[in-house]
Amino acid sequence: MSNATLVSTTVNGDPVQFACPADESLMTALRNRVGLTGVKEGCGTGDCGACSVTLDGSLVCSCLVLGVEAEGRKVTTVEGLSEDGELHVLQQKFIDHAALQCGICTPGFLVAAKSLLDRNPNPDETEIRYALAGNLCRCTGYDKIVHAVQAAAKEMRGNGKRSKKRS
Repeated sequence: MSNATLVSTTVNGDPVQFACPADESLMTALRNRVGLTGVKEGCGTGDCGACSVTLDGSLVCSCLVLGVEAEGRKVTTVEGLSEDGELHVLQQKFIDHAALQCGICTPGFLVAAKSLLDRNPNPDETEIRYALAGNLCRCTGYDKIVHAVQAAAKEMRGNGKRSKKRS
C-alpha cells in the first residue's frame, strides 16, 4: 500500500493503529484493516445506517467518514457494546423482542440506540423513532426494534445504570 497513512486511534476502548489510503472510508478501514466486521455496508452513501459507529461520542455513518479522520479520536462499534463476554442490555433486548432478522441493519440500530440512551435514558416512543430514523430495516419492521429499545431503557433505569459508556 504505497500511499497509505498510519492512523492511531482508540477503537472500543483499545488503542489501535492501521494504515489506509487517504480516500478509504472508516467503514472499510474498520472492517478490512482492524477486523471489526460488525460494521456493515448497506448502501455506501449514508442512507441506511448499517455502518453506524460513534466517533468521539457522536453518531456517524462510517461510510461517509474517511479512515484518516479517526486519527487521535475515539471510535465505538457494535463490538464495543458487550463487555467481558456479556451482552449489553440492548443486545439482549433485541434478541428477547425478536428485533432482528438478517442482521445487516442490526449493528447500526444498536449503536444508534446506545447513542440515544447515553444522551437520554428515558426516551419516549417518538424520541426513539426519531433517533433511529437514519437506520433502515428491510426485514422485521420497526415496532419490535422500538419495543426492544424501550425495554432496554426501562431495565437500565431500573438497575440504576445509565448506558455503559466506553472510551
